[in-house]
Amino acid sequence: MFNFNGEILSNSEKALSLDNRGFNYGDGLFESLRVVHNKIMFWEDHYFRLMASMRIMRMEIPKEFSPEFLENKILEVIAANNQEKEPARIKINVFRKAGGLYTPKTRDIGYCIRSSSLENAFYQLPQEKCTVELFKDHYVNAGLLSTLKSTNKAINVLAGIYASENKYENLLLLNHNKMVVEAINGNLFLVRDNHIKTPPLTDGCLNGIFRKKLIESLKKSEEYEFIEESISPFELQKADELLITNSIQGIIPISKYRKKEYTNTVAADLLKKINTLARLG
Repeated sequence: MFNFNGEILSNSEKALSLDNRGFNYGDGLFESLRVVHNKIMFWEDHYFRLMASMRIMRMEIPKEFSPEFLENKILEVIAANNQEKEPARIKINVFRKAGGLYTPKTRDIGYCIRSSSLENAFYQLPQEKCTVELFKDHYVNAGLLSTLKSTNKAINVLAGIYASENKYENLLLLNHNKMVVEAINGNLFLVRDNHIKTPPLTDGCLNGIFRKKLIESLKKSEEYEFIEESISPFELQKADELLITNSIQGIIPISKYRKKEYTNTVAADLLKKINTLARLG
């Protein structure tokens, strides 16, 4: 069951038309978040990122799109799928309504809310190895649009195919300045001694919610020194740990890049801090 423009439909029902602008032009946005026992994790941050992204995309935000309205719509989908007592992944898609070619005829939007089950209520470190390499076929633009969760993710898709073909679990994306920006499915943090660094949004990395919450936690910490600064590929092999972060999986420690193998001690510690924050929030 899913919500399409306010109506609960079964998965067998057709919803999108061939004129959908998200399908035709990538004229859409999405938001992925976790719901645990009917509680939306970091909902305020997700909501305001979605609203800010819609403004950047010059979409008309419906008057009813309050935090309470969308929260109720999310929980309706959770209830329709009998997921009130289990962890779930929610994906919200927002797309401009059909009409026009590259230039839209309207700024009004439609939306869709879907859910799927998750195994764990809170974040856990994955047991699987994560070997990475640099993706050099295409580059991320160091601009504002690259920070959005848009439906135009061609570089990530091609990187995913390259990783699969070459037996890597993930790839690190570069911008046109040849700086490391992020991974296919999350932000990148580099750990060396007690210093933790992540690229700034101006480098073109995703404005991730987990990234934001982790930065907030690091800035309050007395154990680590946080730096928001560009990361050169040459720094990767000097790091003690490399971490990929996203709102669904939490922290994914990178185990190997070329000949360098990494530990995950700091990753485990940071994950405890975020899980504590999620429980309190």
